[in-house]
Amino acid sequence: MNDFFRFDTDEERRALLIRARKVALSAIQKYNLEWDNIQFIQLSDTITYKIETSTDNNYLLRIHSDRLSREEIRSELLLLQALNKSKDLNVPEGMANCDGIYVLDIETETGYRRPYITMMRWIEGEKATGEFTDSQAYNMGVLMSRLHAAAKDFNAPSDFVRPTWGVESFKREMAKLERYYERFLSEEGWKLYQDAAEKVVSQLTTMHPSEHNYGLIHADLHTGNMVFRDNQPYPIDFGRCGYGYYLYDMAGTILELWPKHRWMLVQGYESIRKLETDYIRDLECFFVMFMIENTCHHSSDPRETTSLIDEQKYAQAYIREYLNGNPFLFEVIEPVNVD
Repeated sequence: MNDFFRFDTDEERRALLIRARKVALSAIQKYNLEWDNIQFIQLSDTITYKIETSTDNNYLLRIHSDRLSREEIRSELLLLQALNKSKDLNVPEGMANCDGIYVLDIETETGYRRPYITMMRWIEGEKATGEFTDSQAYNMGVLMSRLHAAAKDFNAPSDFVRPTWGVESFKREMAKLERYYERFLSEEGWKLYQDAAEKVVSQLTTMHPSEHNYGLIHADLHTGNMVFRDNQPYPIDFGRCGYGYYLYDMAGTILELWPKHRWMLVQGYESIRKLETDYIRDLECFFVMFMIENTCHHSSDPRETTSLIDEQKYAQAYIREYLNGNPFLFEVIEPVNVD
């Protein structure tokens, strides 16, 4: 039986998207929705579609890859349901179909595994364009802190299953990068990545998880996974949520911000929850970890090779500062020459 998500070549990608659209149209019929339009969004760890209706409510249909089990998907929906009970949060929430089922599996072409399907309430807002304002950066920190506070109060049931993001997951990503690094890294560049990964793992093993610094996190809260309304950010795409350090979540966001706005985000976060006094050293570790994981994630896709090459003058500049023990989070780091 073949995986539903097969797209190693352009031909397989086209075939996957044809299969996916048929599955999506079949899935919609199982919900009590009067829909007007189905719009493809993207192919990543899930295939997503916006379901537009004639009412004020739109929806997100997700076709899941085999990366997560039914139990893990159910657990994500359970967490989102709990987070939405907080008066300070508005996050996507799962919808049951006509039979009261939240995670469906839909028939597809012969020879392929039936994929899992979920339908989510759509969070209205706009993706950020251009440079962020000071208030947007500050509000992103406030949002993140509220997410962590609400998740901390969540009482997970015994059958709650979500991934853990730490040493083992990072090692798996590095193993993937080892297969593909030659597409965009010289041997010297690959050695830098290896040295940085070794230092990251060494630091992670000395950290001590506690109720204050570790728990359920979004785990993919980059700025593309937020929408804005009236300058306020709202989180979307919790497909990677799981257990990890709160600073790991923060690193995924500040990776895309200028040093000034990184500092504004930290201030916003600390308006709700205080960080430990020596947080900067650990946050720099997670910054490099998240940056390397992003590279690992895109390394296998040949369409990403050009952008990965272009990013190296910045990525390797940060890695060199990290390996040399120089503080870099709140400094403007100049790009380096890369062969």
